[in-house]
Amino acid sequence: MPVTASSRDAFAACEQLAASHYENFSVLSWFLPRALRPHFSSVYAFCRSTDDLGDEGSATTDERLARLDAWETDLRRCFCQHETPEHPYLTALRETIQAYHLPPEPFLRLIEANRMDQRQQRYPTYADLLCYCEHSANPVGQLVLMLYGYRDSERQRCSDAICTALQLTNFWQDIPSDYHERHRVYLPQEDMARFGVSESELALGKATPAFRSLLAFEVERARVFFHEGWPLLKSLPALPRRAVALFALGGLEVLAALERIGYDVFTQRPTLSRRRKAALMAQVLLFSPTATKRRWHGDGNGRC
Repeated sequence: MPVTASSRDAFAACEQLAASHYENFSVLSWFLPRALRPHFSSVYAFCRSTDDLGDEGSATTDERLARLDAWETDLRRCFCQHETPEHPYLTALRETIQAYHLPPEPFLRLIEANRMDQRQQRYPTYADLLCYCEHSANPVGQLVLMLYGYRDSERQRCSDAICTALQLTNFWQDIPSDYHERHRVYLPQEDMARFGVSESELALGKATPAFRSLLAFEVERARVFFHEGWPLLKSLPALPRRAVALFALGGLEVLAALERIGYDVFTQRPTLSRRRKAALMAQVLLFSPTATKRRWHGDGNGRC
């Protein structure tokens, strides 16, 4: 039987999902106007559910694709005047879509990213990987900007750069788990060939000199995208600016952590300690454009 829910219950379900599955939700809510919080949670619930459908471990590839197709069909009901979505998360999302005039394209690209995950586990070129990021990461930033009321192309461009940087950062810190648990390699094959890194090294978990050089190269690529997104920080008012700064500076800190461990992600997954997270939060709350720019762009030697 289709799942139905009242608008109030639907938003409550979305907020519960966000609070229980997204460790940064309570922190991020500090930077959201109260009226925006339920709508942010409905967008999050859509994104989370889409990813879960694409990564459901017990399902076959065909089953995942069929469920993503059904999810897209239900999503499209959010944009039809005379249809009602079946899933409670989409019941809430429909109200968000109507309240903020959100277009279907970012949602559809997020679904397509999960289809891509079913069909493609290797990326021949860096351009192929960036195309994936355009589907898997950039739509999230675009939707968040729209919730805050920004639709201009320049802010969207900077947001895309930051979201791509965050996605690449996540790829580089999760190379072992992506390979062993999800059978995916996000390192472009052309780069692996250029640096002389084989998949057997990934399987064995060996951070050879060649692998370290390859990952150092990819880390700098991610950092370039963070730098390209810097103008977004200057163009936003306090609340959204702090939200952007929190996540982007966190991503830059992960890149710095990758450097500190000598790019050996097989021995240690680079993460931020609670103390470091607290320091970043203090920096964001006491926002200083000069200090933030210095950390964002590094010390002039490519380091954050």
